[in-house]
Amino acid sequence: MNTIYVTGYRPHELGIFNDKHPGIAIIKKALYDQLYTLADEGLEWVVISGQPGVETWTAQTVLSLKQEFPALKYSIITPFLEQEKNWNEQKQAQYLHISNQADFVTSVTKRPYEAPWQFIEKDKFIINNTDGMLLVYDEDNEASPKYVLRLVEKFMESHRYELLRINAYDLQVIAEEMQREEW
Repeated sequence: MNTIYVTGYRPHELGIFNDKHPGIAIIKKALYDQLYTLADEGLEWVVISGQPGVETWTAQTVLSLKQEFPALKYSIITPFLEQEKNWNEQKQAQYLHISNQADFVTSVTKRPYEAPWQFIEKDKFIINNTDGMLLVYDEDNEASPKYVLRLVEKFMESHRYELLRINAYDLQVIAEEMQREEW
């Protein structure tokens, strides 16, 4: 797999309302472990849309992985221009940081927000231009990732595409490992 789309929950969908929440470290460790393995197997590009939550944490994780895999790159492909315009200052600052560090940044529709269809077009575009997806999502906690999951499952009916998941069980195992390491 050369390119992978990484997405998942927004922070509020997980009950995360600040950067000090212990769940962030667990999610980032899960992302790190998956992306490390993929990079070791030849992954070249990680694609995100720059949304707060899993996608922002993915960019931060890729930046740390670049120490060991300097050829690993990430791109941000937004659904529309100025997607961060109405975010709070902290989320805007995080987005600015990850977009300044990105190897490539573009927008699918090349215009400001108009309607929800732009999110669907962004997902379709990224899915069509990647080899697989890493989705942080658990069926028992339905939220926004269910929409991209449906698109991927439909796409997989007629295309070769790899779907990797990080679910609640995976996160629980990592949390327990991290707790044992602290002892």
